[in-house]
Amino acid sequence: METPNKIPVADRHFTGNTTPISDTNRLSQAKRRKRFICKRHIVEPPVLDYENLNEAMVALPEGSIILRDDRLGKSWSVDIKPVSICRYQVTRRLYSQVTGAAHASSGPDDHPIDTISWLDAAKFCNRLSAMFDLPDHYVFSSDGQDATPRTTSNGFRLPCEAEWEFACRAGTQGPRYGPIGEIAWYRENSGGGPRPVGTRRPNNWGLHDMLGNVWEWCQDIYDPAVYGTYRIFRGGGWADNERGCLATNRRRSHPTFAIDDLGFRLARSAI
Repeated sequence: METPNKIPVADRHFTGNTTPISDTNRLSQAKRRKRFICKRHIVEPPVLDYENLNEAMVALPEGSIILRDDRLGKSWSVDIKPVSICRYQVTRRLYSQVTGAAHASSGPDDHPIDTISWLDAAKFCNRLSAMFDLPDHYVFSSDGQDATPRTTSNGFRLPCEAEWEFACRAGTQGPRYGPIGEIAWYRENSGGGPRPVGTRRPNNWGLHDMLGNVWEWCQDIYDPAVYGTYRIFRGGGWADNERGCLATNRRRSHPTFAIDDLGFRLARSAI
C-alpha cells in the first residue's frame, strides 16, 4: 500500500498498517523547557525518564468500572485489582534510554513517544522490566507478530482497558474529568502536534494527559472473533476534536499499526 504523507483526521486510525511520520517540530531547548502557563496554574514540564520512573507510578485504589461497546450494544462490569499506572505518557527520553536508540519519528525529549505499534510497546515493556530485574510480562510468538501476557508477572506492561478507564475517570462520572481546555491537548489547542507531557491539569489521582496529546495502547484484544488480534487504544489525541477525547471512546487496530498521535502509558500489577 502506498503511504500517504497526510491522512484526513476522520480516517487517521482506520488505515490498516499505514505508518505516517509526524512533521518535525523543531523547538529550541530554551523554548522546550519553558514554563507553560495554564488558565489557573503554572507547571514546569517534567521529563519522564529511567531515574524518576518509580516515583511517577501511581497506585490506584481497588474498585470496579462498567465498560460499554457501542458497536455491539453491550456493557459489562470489571473489578479492578491492585495496579499502578504511570503519571505520564511514555516520553521520548525514556524510550531512547530503554531501547538505546532514537525512534524513527523525531521530537523533543519531553514529548510523548508516538508512531509506536502495540508490538513495539510490548517489547519496550519487557526491556524496561529487565532493567529493573523484573520478569517479562509478554511472551512473544515465534514469528514476533503477537504476544501473550503473563498474568503472574509484576513486570511493566500496558494497562488493560478497564484499568485505563478507571484511572482516567479517577472517581468522576462524566465524559471527562474536567474542562477539556484545561486537561487535554486536542485539535483546538495543540498547534498541530503533540505537546510536553504533564502540562495540562491532572485528574483527581494526579494522572496527566489521560485525554488528549496521544492515544494510548491498551493490553486487550478487541473482538477476536471478528477482528483477530486487533488491540484497543484509548484517550484521544492532539488531532481529535472534543468528541474524540472522551473517557469512554474505544478504538482498535492491528498490533503492527503505528501513527503520529498514538503512544502508550505504563502499568504494573501489584503481585
